[in-house]
Amino acid sequence: MQIEILKSKIHRAAITEANLNYVGSLTLDEGLMEAANLIENEKIQIVNVNNGSRIETYLIKGKKGSGVCCLNGPAARHGAVGDIIIIISYATMDFEAAKTFKPQIVFPKEGNLL
Repeated sequence: MQIEILKSKIHRAAITEANLNYVGSLTLDEGLMEAANLIENEKIQIVNVNNGSRIETYLIKGKKGSGVCCLNGPAARHGAVGDIIIIISYATMDFEAAKTFKPQIVFPKEGNLL
């Protein structure tokens, strides 16, 4: 049996930009992506702590060390600069393997830095 489980989570990053006129996605500091074991174009879920919205989109690599966390395109309607979000990705794996899998969880510091 295959199940979906938590693969990666960035807990409580702050939105730094919202760009409504972009194609759509989340631009994220490459350092945060690496720390959380996330890759460019990976499907993610964004949970906004401030307004309760939950959306799915994909990742775009932002400049490493910049702290960028930019909602792009329609996603920009789901958060404002300064809102706190949780970024989640899931993986599908065998039920038995999932029992011992450990997700990568990152708790950014102020400015979305490690």
